[in-house]
Amino acid sequence: MIELDNKSTLHVDENFLNKITITLTDKEIELIITDDAEMQAINLAHRGIDKTTDVLSFPYEAMPMSPLGSIVISENFVKQRAKELHHSEDAELSLLFIHGVLHLLGYDHEVDNGEMRQKEKELIEAFSLPKSLIVRSEG
Repeated sequence: MIELDNKSTLHVDENFLNKITITLTDKEIELIITDDAEMQAINLAHRGIDKTTDVLSFPYEAMPMSPLGSIVISENFVKQRAKELHHSEDAELSLLFIHGVLHLLGYDHEVDNGEMRQKEKELIEAFSLPKSLIVRSEG
């Protein structure tokens, strides 16, 4: 299940995101959707990078009954990328959410041997979504 903190004007299909969540984990996930200014501040505070980004994931310490972690998504990135790629904002939000959840689960496309890319591909197909962030880069 997700715990949503929507600080944006985006429509969020919580039922759909919960279906994705249930296929990956039985733990709760906090989902925050915010603007570029807050995203930049979070990115600077936690990663030392002074710019906005599309999605950030913050895993929690593994303990019984604890949530899996928090995912923060930029409203502006969702809107911009959905427009650029000619698909819905719901689809783009779902793609970024999947990307974030996989990071919470320990996947890391920057250092793995394609495992995250493969898992993301499987989920995209299972949920009939357009190509995602890392799948797009396969060319």
